[in-house]
Amino acid sequence: MAQVPLLPLHQYFSDTETYINSLLTFATSNEIFETLCGGVHILDFLTKEPDLYVSTLPQEWRTWFLHHEVSDVLDLLMREDIESLQQLAQLGTASDYGHAPLDNESNGNHAIEWRGHPLPPSSLLNYIQQIRRHSLDRNFGHKGKGGAQGNAGKMTTLTRNTSVGMKPKKIHEVENFANYIDNLISTIDHASSYNITHLVDFGSGQNYLGRALASPPYNKRVIAIEGRKINIDGAKSMDILAKLAEKEKIMRNKKQWRREKEQGISNLDTINAALPVSPAKSRVARPNPSNNSLNTVKAGGEIQYIQHLIEDGNLSAVVDRIEGTTPKSNGEIASETNGLPSKPSTLDTASGLLSEPQLMIISLHSCGNLVHHGVRSLILNPSVKAVAMVGCCYNLVTERLGPPTHKLSSLRSSSLRLDRTSSACDPQGFPMSKRLEKFQYGDNAGVRLNITARMMAVQAPQNWTSADCESFFTRHFYRALLQRVFLDRGLVGKPADEDAPVTGVSPRGWTGAGEPILIGSLRKHCYDSFTAYVRGALEKLVDETQRGQEFAKCMNKMTEEDILQYEQEYKSKKKELSIAWSLMAFSAEVVESIIVVDRWLYLREQPMVKDCWVQAVFDYKQSPRNLVVVGIKR
Repeated sequence: MAQVPLLPLHQYFSDTETYINSLLTFATSNEIFETLCGGVHILDFLTKEPDLYVSTLPQEWRTWFLHHEVSDVLDLLMREDIESLQQLAQLGTASDYGHAPLDNESNGNHAIEWRGHPLPPSSLLNYIQQIRRHSLDRNFGHKGKGGAQGNAGKMTTLTRNTSVGMKPKKIHEVENFANYIDNLISTIDHASSYNITHLVDFGSGQNYLGRALASPPYNKRVIAIEGRKINIDGAKSMDILAKLAEKEKIMRNKKQWRREKEQGISNLDTINAALPVSPAKSRVARPNPSNNSLNTVKAGGEIQYIQHLIEDGNLSAVVDRIEGTTPKSNGEIASETNGLPSKPSTLDTASGLLSEPQLMIISLHSCGNLVHHGVRSLILNPSVKAVAMVGCCYNLVTERLGPPTHKLSSLRSSSLRLDRTSSACDPQGFPMSKRLEKFQYGDNAGVRLNITARMMAVQAPQNWTSADCESFFTRHFYRALLQRVFLDRGLVGKPADEDAPVTGVSPRGWTGAGEPILIGSLRKHCYDSFTAYVRGALEKLVDETQRGQEFAKCMNKMTEEDILQYEQEYKSKKKELSIAWSLMAFSAEVVESIIVVDRWLYLREQPMVKDCWVQAVFDYKQSPRNLVVVGIKR
């Protein structure tokens, strides 16, 4: 296949090895990055003294932030030409970047400025540069190996029927990914000794992608695996709306049915079963010991639905149930370390069935560990020849190496419910690769990412609008301030003191004592003011069975004046929290890069994998989780 970049790297890096070494070194040695990505939690923001804004950000950064609005900070982080600003700072000449220079009357010189104020500190500019360099390039349109690319050649537009139920974002994703998969299959068929016979969609949901791939002009055979029956039923209904399947006709004795209905008796199954069924429309299904839902929909291609909960990479139970193939009595599974590729599929002329299917695992925004299962399936199953998966929901990824460590004792915590659960090492979790598992830094080994870091990795700060920022900055400020109220009223314990003995490690960065108070979503009007937020949150918490009385007592004692006093006292902290949150979201682009690179490294470590690469397959503005991980067997 064509030699092209295996990872979409920043232009600063010329090869993957140099990039990976730099990425892992930066992520495990830069204290500000480690703090912003996993060591800062919103609930701690106003409950510690000094507060987290003061204790985590350098003084020169905070001084500079005083002169700029949050929107200016966001522009600096994601849109400004950092290299030009660094050059200006180094030159020290009379020059103004974007605004007319101001005279320095004390010495008669012009000051170098950015938006009417001094240039950002060099340490801040250097940090921004490091984050940008270590974040994978999300530019849509990069070619992948073998000529597969994000939006090359003629793009097939979804028909009105095929796009039923989709919003514009989903249409963009399905159109581009279906086109990408089709190009990739053509590349594999031409360059390999086998042909892909089926596409297996992990976590198919409403089966938007599978429906498009089974329809003209692609006409693929799709195996839609979904764990929830309600989603499969919904997908089948959409197949009917899309006119890819006919609605099942139910034959019944109407007179008897009406009589039964009037008498309040529901025995429709008996009535229906008594009527003859046309032999031409009956099907003989294989035995189904797992009681999975199985259905085939005929379009230009084929869709087969299988209800199955994917818990690891072993797909033997699924492969044995693929229609049009010869079932295996013992299933199939290969060793993860020494599995060998199977022979090309052959057609049994007597039965007309494929002796062995040749599968490609696909997925559009697989949650959590589902991408891990899909990637491992390439190694564990001889029938699986390729994978192409786009991940999301990194907060649902589990940890393989246990909880993370923190350099600062103030970022540690004593016993918490989530601390205990996170201590259990999940063999299916992050990291997948030996490279990240064995990576040495200081006295530690293995790269870890706690849930706070992974939750921030699903943000899309480059897509934030002014309205978006105002909305979630307000929500976060209200929640942090409410936590301060809870602390003052004795509903939560004080955060761990920096000098206190360390008895555990928080997987979230939150250092408060006791069980976390989960509020969840509130009605829109609750965000009109802090008073409305407090009342709405407390009304919801009063319904808790264990601590409802405590919250009810708190609500009865708090007056409107008390709530307004809190809001006035901490009003200035909203900007600080907004800046900290922006830095966290911006820095977490590196966290996503680490997760994606880990999956690619795992594939590269497997001797049976011929090619593997990562590339963007969607426009970031429409779909920010746009990186596909591709692996192809020898």
